Amino acid sequence: MSVENLAETFVELADTLVADFDPAEFMHLLADRCVSTLEVDAAGILLADHFGELQVVGASSDRARLLELFELQHRQGPCMECYLTSAPITVTGFTEPPQRWPEFSSAAVAAGFGAVHALPMRLREQTVGALNLFTANENELDETRVRVARAMADVATIGLLQAQVISHRELLAGQLQHALQSRILIEQAKGVLAERLQIDMSTAFQTLRQYSRSNRLHLSKVSEDVIDGTIDMTALTASRA
Repeated sequence: MSVENLAETFVELADTLVADFDPAEFMHLLADRCVSTLEVDAAGILLADHFGELQVVGASSDRARLLELFELQHRQGPCMECYLTSAPITVTGFTEPPQRWPEFSSAAVAAGFGAVHALPMRLREQTVGALNLFTANENELDETRVRVARAMADVATIGLLQAQVISHRELLAGQLQHALQSRILIEQAKGVLAERLQIDMSTAFQTLRQYSRSNRLHLSKVSEDVIDGTIDMTALTASRA
């Protein structure tokens, strides 16, 4: 981890007190920054909606996203337990018996992962979700990377809560609900692009994200335009190139 990369990461994660804060883009930024800064193979973020149910709101890859969805569908696994207990959970090997969550472990191995480190996203007594770090190898993150990961999770949580500006749970629920709705739009737009351009889902997402950044538009707005068929496909394809 370079000092320059580390500083840039925390500056980006802290830059949330703006009028056009986009929770969906922020979650993907957090996932991507975890991969590049902590040198893990994938990252995923689970947040609780206004019903208290966990949802996948950010992932660095489709493999990580599908594994998180698998865990939520089966309602058991290290990431979910991390959120429920507000305590870090580490599985250093998915093939070493005994496995506490055999179904999740099998799915993780099938997805190409060997270990997971789940960290609660919390501010004081309030836990809003979990940050999950996946590695291809069966090993444990060193203490330095764990401390940095905890700090990233804390900063991201404060960003979501807008520090002292958003102090009521109803306002937080609105932010999280917006992120969840944006996630649905993004997934639909990925499918539309994949079909139209004959590309895979990961490439479709990168195309959406590149276009949104190049044109300074929210990822959710670009996704809406793709679904509605009102976006300039030539410009979108050019951004992919």
